[in-house]
Formats: sequence, C-alpha cells, structure tokens
Amino acid sequence: MDANGSVALTVGGASGMANATARLLASKGAQVAILDLESSRGEQAAAEIGGGTIFCPVDVRDSASIAAALDAACEAFGAVHIVVNTAGGGMARRTLSKQGPHPLEDFRNTVELNLIGTFDLLRQAAERMAANEPNADGERGVVINTASIAAFEGQIGQVAYASAKAGIVGMTFTAARELGGLGIRVLAIAPSLFETGITQGIPDEFAAALTKDAAFPKRMGRPEEYAKLALAIVENPMLNASTLRLDGGQRFAPR
Repeated sequence: MDANGSVALTVGGASGMANATARLLASKGAQVAILDLESSRGEQAAAEIGGGTIFCPVDVRDSASIAAALDAACEAFGAVHIVVNTAGGGMARRTLSKQGPHPLEDFRNTVELNLIGTFDLLRQAAERMAANEPNADGERGVVINTASIAAFEGQIGQVAYASAKAGIVGMTFTAARELGGLGIRVLAIAPSLFETGITQGIPDEFAAALTKDAAFPKRMGRPEEYAKLALAIVENPMLNASTLRLDGGQRFAPR
C-alpha cells in the first residue's frame, strides 16, 4: 500500500513510537489522524505535524470511544487505510509474592488495556476498511498492532503484561487469515526497550544495563526505528500475518 494518499490512524500518537510513525507517514503523503487520550498532548502533536493532521480522542478500553474516533477520522478523510496501534501498558506484579497472589483485578485491567483494546480496535477498523475501494493489488487496508518481546520471554513481574502481549501475537496470524479475503493485512511489531514513556531520558549507565544482552546495537530502540518498520510494512504487501521482533537481538533476562 502506498502511504501517499492513504489515510493513517496512529493510536497513542501523541507521543513515542506512534508519534514518530505519524510524522513519517505524513512526510510520505498520508493524511494522518492521531488517536490518544483526551488528556494527552494530541492536539499539540497534530498541530506540530501539520498538513491537515487531526486529533481524535480515544480510550481503547471503551468500545464506544473507539467507534467515535474511527467515525471522526472517516468523516474528516473519507476512509481509513492504515492503523498503527501502540496503546498499552503494564505493571510489576508476581504471580505470588509476600503480599499474596497477584491481584486478579490488576491482571484483568492489563489484559483489558493491551489485548481486548487491541482486538476491539482491530475489529472496528476492519469493518471500515472493508468498505474501501481496493487498490491495484486488491488491498484495502493494513493494521499494525504492538506486542512486545515480553510476549516471548517475559521477565519476573511481567506475568500480566506478557500474557496480554502474547495474546496479540496469537491473534495476528488468525486475524490475517480471516481478513485476507477482504484485502486487509494484519501484523504486529514486538519491540524491546524503547526510548518512550518511563524509559525516556534514563541515565546512560542504567540503559546500558537494561540492554547489555542485546546482540547489536546495545542500546534502547528509538521511536523513529519503530516508525521505519511500520512504513516498510505498509509499503510491502507480502508482509502479512507475522509478528516482527524489533529488538537488536535482545532477549530479556529473568529480571
């Protein structure tokens, strides 16, 4: 799919990897909608990108909020072709600790945000993409979700987060099979530690300790490196149904 002339939604786009992706897609000629929490700097981020970029508030834990954001983007641009979703988060809790078993509500909340929110956005975006006119290759859209290398080797304290991200990995192949007949591709990117959120601006020695097990480069990823992979996925129709690790050869140690 050619980014130029396409409509792209970047979820979590007020900052971090989705913001870098929004900027790159806009530079390639896409019409971009930034989706993020009402309390985020989404309006400012959209204004900084310019070129008609808009902000649509969304809470991926609320199905009606997802529908409203997708409708707003479709009303503004007429269609949705590309969705890049980085919304998610987690907390540190062991299955069993001195404080007792992992609070079940905390586990549910992590799965709700990361896995159920991702699937809800996927299913609603696919419904709108299915109405698009196919391009010359028969393609109508592409959805890129965000997993984590924690899905494969979660660290101690990541049981809820790793479970939710593993669910994203699990849904990717099946969703791509189900939506392939409509010309909609589904993939996931599984990053290692990136310079976003709480890891942004940490001391160099701490960053070095966190990434010492990487093959190369031995550093945290940069948001623009996620954006470059997202663009490559968009532009290459043979990329489908896969979860692509973006980790410099990093394998998480137990802690």
